[in-house]
Amino acid sequence: MSSNPLIKALGQSLAGIFDNQHQAQETPTWFVPTRLWQYPLVQQIDGYYAMFVEQAPLLTPEQPYRQRLMLLSGPHPGPNDSDLEIIYRAFRDPAAIAGAAQTPERLASITSEALLELPGCRLRVQRQGDRFIANPPEGAKCYFDYQGKTRQVELGFDLTPDCLYSRDRGVDPDSGKGLWGALMGAYEYRKHQPFPLPKTW
Repeated sequence: MSSNPLIKALGQSLAGIFDNQHQAQETPTWFVPTRLWQYPLVQQIDGYYAMFVEQAPLLTPEQPYRQRLMLLSGPHPGPNDSDLEIIYRAFRDPAAIAGAAQTPERLASITSEALLELPGCRLRVQRQGDRFIANPPEGAKCYFDYQGKTRQVELGFDLTPDCLYSRDRGVDPDSGKGLWGALMGAYEYRKHQPFPLPKTW
């Protein structure tokens, strides 16, 4: 994939270390203090620019979880010709990559063979001024397997250069009841350390 200014702008806004400490202090009942890492990969994955994502409790960063990869694609033809797309992939062996956000030299070894397709786990992204708004395509549902059970997550975010407003929330696949995540509004992750994009982008 050739370099694209819109992809680079999205990647630059995504890349960094974030946390929601301020939000968790103000409303601890609903928001768990969390640190979020989003690292741009030097290498492409299946022809896409890629971002490694991992998070951990703010107080116990040695317990990372929810490792995943975002593939950035677009622009795409359609009602809005500047629409981008984010495609999520899971890791076949999450334990093998756990903690890589804190030892990022490990990220160069990631290949497509280490990843699992996640049908339905994708977002359409539109740029509005300095903000990116990401929502799933109409009718798309994101499922994944975790600890032997099928789980569903509703994906979405708003993104500014300094803050990620994550609407991700886990739901019961049968009832649609919210189980975890943004149950009482978006998680507000403020960027504390930006990462430069690799020269390969």
